[in-house]
Amino acid sequence: MTTTSAERTTGLLTDAQELAPQVTDLRHRLHQEPEIGLELPRTQEKVLEFLDGLGLEITTGTDTTSVTAVLRGGRREEARGAAGAAAGEVPAVLLRGDMDALPVQERTDVEFISRVDGAMHACGHDLHTSMLGGAAHLLAARRESLAGDVVFMFQPGEEGCDGASVMVREGILDAAGPRVVAAYGQHVMAGLARQGQVLSRPGPLMAASSALNVDVIGAGGHGSAPFKAKDPVTVAAEMVTALQTWVTRRVDVFDPVVITVGLLQAGTKRNVIPDGAHFEATVRCFSDQALQQLSRELPALLTGIARSYGLDAAVEFVPEYPVTVNDPVELERAAASAKELLGDERYQAMPNPLSGSEDFSRVLNEVPGAFLFLSATPDGVDPAEAAYNHSPLAVFSDAVLPAGTALYARLAMDRLEA
Repeated sequence: MTTTSAERTTGLLTDAQELAPQVTDLRHRLHQEPEIGLELPRTQEKVLEFLDGLGLEITTGTDTTSVTAVLRGGRREEARGAAGAAAGEVPAVLLRGDMDALPVQERTDVEFISRVDGAMHACGHDLHTSMLGGAAHLLAARRESLAGDVVFMFQPGEEGCDGASVMVREGILDAAGPRVVAAYGQHVMAGLARQGQVLSRPGPLMAASSALNVDVIGAGGHGSAPFKAKDPVTVAAEMVTALQTWVTRRVDVFDPVVITVGLLQAGTKRNVIPDGAHFEATVRCFSDQALQQLSRELPALLTGIARSYGLDAAVEFVPEYPVTVNDPVELERAAASAKELLGDERYQAMPNPLSGSEDFSRVLNEVPGAFLFLSATPDGVDPAEAAYNHSPLAVFSDAVLPAGTALYARLAMDRLEA
């Protein structure tokens, strides 16, 4: 029997609140023992332990320590051929939570501070994993009312390792049998808005990211006689500033690009001209057109500058994650679910995307879906002054765990009823 929106809301938040101690405990244990990259054995162990006994079909990754769990809904047979699924297929919805930490030395004063030197859950993935695990508990308790299946995607390697791409290659989108009809993810933010706000927008939500790696090839010499050498330092310096000028003169202001040089290396001593210089930049954009322009024009710009001084340059432009794009229909559904669950005032439409990037874009490139931000700003902290994600001082409030847990569950329930 089809359930109404009110029936799906009834008890969900209450159950999430009752489950909060277990979810919070998982979050704290993950935070104390962060792991980086694609291999997260202790994190995987904690997740598997938390899911034990729920009656899920669980598989683990081959090339990563990922966890895929499938929940079979009790009304799956009557749901065959539902909107978005092929005729005769049982619809399935994917929920994703990333699990990896960052190579950051934590400098907060939380009681459950990281015990691993040089590693920290500075981007809140410990909350994502815990909330998704909590949602598995909520949905397992409601399996008989589910009009289809739910795929839980516990993903390693979001931070620069493209773990989503690995899981897509290993078949996460087809884990339930037919391809999932929609996919949803959440990301906590340490200072985007007041605590508990859910934020998103249709279309581009987060930027594509690319790497720009440059080696300026010169000829060393004495600092007192630069005309007898080929100085790569001054050329590299000109390149760095030229990148910013290029942005202002070659890029449409309504299709923005961000280029930040975060690494610059050259030389060993003040009076020695080195043979070479090296710098690396992160490049962000919001459209395929801008990405194509960047990949074409930046190498030409930088090699041209080098040649004008009689030097060479090896320029590598490496696309990493694509633009994270919310399907408008799925975002509208997700926003409605958030409002009905938490209240209209708790959902906020974002006027602009963020220039951070996300490998959940790999999933959204394959199936329609939506990505939501959940503000976890600490109690009594002005979001404008809070330490941001990736900071060693970033703190994410446990108070949002019940809302995030319930929202994951509600997104799947509502989409299966669509």
